[in-house]
Formats: sequence, C-alpha cells, structure tokens
Amino acid sequence: MDPSKIFLEDVLAGLRSRRKTLPCKYFYDANGAQLFEEICALEEYYPTRTELGIMEQHARAMAQRLGPRVFLIEYGSGSSLKTRVLLSALESPAAYVPIDISRETLLASAEAIAKQYPELEVLPVVADYLAPVHLPAPDREARRRVIYFPGSTIGNFETADAVAFLDRVARQAGEGGGVLIGVDLKKNPAELLRAYDDSGGVTAAFNRNLLVRINRELGGNFREHDFRHEARWNAHEGRIEMHLVSSVACSVRIAGEEIAFKEGESIHTENSYKYEVGEFESLAAKAGLAPCDLWIDPGQRFSVQYYEVVSAGM
Repeated sequence: MDPSKIFLEDVLAGLRSRRKTLPCKYFYDANGAQLFEEICALEEYYPTRTELGIMEQHARAMAQRLGPRVFLIEYGSGSSLKTRVLLSALESPAAYVPIDISRETLLASAEAIAKQYPELEVLPVVADYLAPVHLPAPDREARRRVIYFPGSTIGNFETADAVAFLDRVARQAGEGGGVLIGVDLKKNPAELLRAYDDSGGVTAAFNRNLLVRINRELGGNFREHDFRHEARWNAHEGRIEMHLVSSVACSVRIAGEEIAFKEGESIHTENSYKYEVGEFESLAAKAGLAPCDLWIDPGQRFSVQYYEVVSAGM
C-alpha cells in the first residue's frame, strides 16, 4: 500500500479515538530527524550521552561477546553514532545492515560508515522496522546474526507490543543469534520529566512537528501553536508520556474529515517505558531471549543488555 495512504489511515484512526493518539513512528520526517539529533545533544537529555559512554567503555567486551564475523543488523539506525563505536571494536564483521524509516538520514549515515570502514559491507534498508523486514544477504559467510537496537526505543512499545517485537527480532536473529539492546532504567521522575521537556523547547518543537507533517503531507490545517507540548510521568505504568494538549476548542480538517478538539484535550503521541533490569529480563524471556551480559553506567541511569536467542520461532 502507498505509504501516504497508510499514514493517513493511521492518523485518522488515532484522532477518531475517544482518547486521541498519533503513532510516534511518524515523528521522523527529515525535520523531525534533525530535531531529534538536537534533542540528543541537550544537557537535559541524558540517554544518548549515557549510552554512548557505556559503549565507549565496554565496546571491547561487547565485541568479544558478539564474536568474529558477526552479521550486525541495526533497527532505527539514525546517525549510527553509537554503532561506530561498536563497529570499531568488532573482529572482522561479516556485514552491517542499518534499517531506518528516514531515507535521507539512513543513506547519508550508511555512506559515511562505508567510507570509515572500507572493508565492511554496508547494506542499508529503508523500511519501517515495526513490520517484517527482508534482509539482504551478505557476501561473506556470517558466524551469527545480532540485532542491535540502541537508544531505549524499546521503551516506546506497550508491554505486549514489546514482547511481540522482541519475538520478531529473535526470529530474525535465529537460534544462536543475539540481541544487543539499550534499555533506559527507572529513576527520579523529576530527572525524567526534564529529559522530555527541555528548557529550550526543542522537544516541544519535535512533538509539534508531527502536526506540521500532517499539514504538509495530508493537507491538514492544524494551527500547531494552539497545541502545547506536555510530558507526564505515569507512575502506575512506569512510563513517560508525551502529549499535545489543545489550548483552545477548535476543529481540524484532514483529507476532508473534521476532527473536533475540546480545550485541554490531549493527543497522546509517545510513551517511553522505563525498566528495572529484572523487569526487562522477564519481558525478554517471553520472547525466547536469555540474558547473557549487562553493562550499566556508574550513575545507574541506563543499561545496554545482551541476550541470546534460545527459542526462535516457538
């Protein structure tokens, strides 16, 4: 199906709901991807620099765990900054497949990595990794497949969806394969709220850019500044939520359909679940993944976890 039609269907389905939602995967048009890169550099946004610090400190140990001739597949690769740290430590990797929905960002990053690692076969795939992805075959024989999923993006999934996603990942890695994944840890809610509502308003612009994209690509007429960005800590669910809250009662037209908003009504745009280590290990076990290694920063803020596939396809 035409991606623009899928986008329209997803937007209308979410906004017709009693509690309005929009899928967070649509954040990442070219402008959204750039804004997210800016967020990652913010002082308040600890996950990126903390995970990068873990990678820099422990990449050699990770590479030893993954072993030689690994076929590395990265979901949501973006700029691949952390991946380069890992690639530099790996022994004779068979190939690297970055997968991302943002074509421009993906191809630019893949080209840069190919130049930095001229002996590495780089096979970029433009795709939505939430759906099954067909992987290109590397020229070199691989010893094992490892899925790399950094950035705590797993936190964007509802619990049942996270298990289903990890199950799909396990199947793609295959028995004997592995999953190297970034998982954000539970911490002081005040620190979490600062990370998702920075003082410079970059996260607010990132959130509202979704409305800008709907206007541009779907012919919507959102007045985006009538919607304020709001981050909330949901203690019961263990997650940060991002919302766009209507400051006024208004009506928005998208592809000929009228959507009414009450003053104070919210569009729920993203979740970011935070985990205790044991909580996530229990989640991964439901997908046939067994914990093998764990790396955590000194401040106990973030983790990089490695799992081996023990029951792919079950």
